[in-house]
Amino acid sequence: MAVTTLAPAPAAPAAESPLAAAYARLAEVVPGLRISEVRDGYELPRGGGWVATDELAAGGPALDAYLAWDNAQVLHDYGQQARPDVIASFGLHRYAWPATLLITIPWFLYRRVPRFPADTVAFHRASGRMAVRTGAFACLPDDRAAGLPGAWVVADEEALRAEVRAAVAEHLGPVLDGFRPRMRRGPRALWGVATDEIVEGLWYVGQLLGEEQRALGEVQRLLPGATPPYARGAAFRELAGPGGERLPTRDRASCCLFYTIRPKDTCVTCPRTCDADRVERLTSGR
Repeated sequence: MAVTTLAPAPAAPAAESPLAAAYARLAEVVPGLRISEVRDGYELPRGGGWVATDELAAGGPALDAYLAWDNAQVLHDYGQQARPDVIASFGLHRYAWPATLLITIPWFLYRRVPRFPADTVAFHRASGRMAVRTGAFACLPDDRAAGLPGAWVVADEEALRAEVRAAVAEHLGPVLDGFRPRMRRGPRALWGVATDEIVEGLWYVGQLLGEEQRALGEVQRLLPGATPPYARGAAFRELAGPGGERLPTRDRASCCLFYTIRPKDTCVTCPRTCDADRVERLTSGR
């Protein structure tokens, strides 16, 4: 869908921060997602297609406008009207996928875990831009950033993983509450969505970075099982390819509901996709 509104650049970008290198590296491999940091005390961008995360969490007119974009896109791309809960599912995914990367990518690359309450992030979905007000972050004792303002040191890798889980829950929890009435799903199902966004976002970016195996290991240690409030673990398993190669896959904890628009066009990790189809798609590049 064509973008008709150009968003203003966020004002007053922060000086080099403990997260800047991670977000720059992310932009290199996912050029459709750009993250700008805003100095503390300055306003996040508003208007011109920007929506603040706390506005989505409020579940009012801003969320209505946000979901209208998804509704228009479905009509444009598929020529049919989707159910309201399907539109809400699409809209949540398109926010939550990049939002989890705000936290997981600095952790994956530099072992730094930022905290982003809902009032510290804004999203421009048409251009794939996010603006964040950087504040506190967790790190390990040997991190050279440990002495910076806002840093707090945790004991070890497991404690840092706990910080990742807590940071994502702090950010996404209010958003899930805002979407819940429109999605007709209970809390467990919504936290299944959060689980999938964490796992599949980091898995995908790990592939782009040439570090898929490390990403698989990291995310399985991050979510080894049902760790409240998350509905389940990373749940990876392996399939055998036609040449005996090992193909990682998983069954999603949630459903994006795209099958309601195109019944035969399921995600490769959808429980509706049988293993034979997964192997064929994984080895054919589909």
